Amino acid sequence: MARNHISKISHKNMRFLITDRPSDATVEDYVRVLQQENVVALCRVCEPSYDVSKLKDNGIEVHDWAFQDGAPPPDEVIDNWLRLCRETFAQHPNGFVAVHCVAGLGRAPVLVALSLIEAGMSSEDAVLFIREKRHGAINRRQLQFLQDYKRRGKAKGCIIM
Repeated sequence: MARNHISKISHKNMRFLITDRPSDATVEDYVRVLQQENVVALCRVCEPSYDVSKLKDNGIEVHDWAFQDGAPPPDEVIDNWLRLCRETFAQHPNGFVAVHCVAGLGRAPVLVALSLIEAGMSSEDAVLFIREKRHGAINRRQLQFLQDYKRRGKAKGCIIM
């Protein structure tokens, strides 16, 4: 996997890698890059298309939370994502959470944007912040979802900063 296929997003105590999807042929290189970047958890939000055993064998926790391409994430995925981020960043202060969809332009950046919003950024700032590193990220429907998104905050235990 070429490094130009990954985008690092860091804000406060949060560190993310947004990537495109590896294949069985490229997963060994993918694991090597994730290890070099200190990734402790990977969230796959597209349909499974490669074997994750090499990731798990190398200590990278894998979560499969696929949802429809071009759509906003369902509540269950949002809750799982925010919990994963909160726990990972608390337990691994220097660790990264990686997330990928097929091209790394829609579903994956939306989840990162949700974390940034939960940490206090406006939806517009979160999208611009991500697009600086990941050009073409987030479609119109997803942008509208992020603009309408209401922080879950401390009451639901979802705050992650």
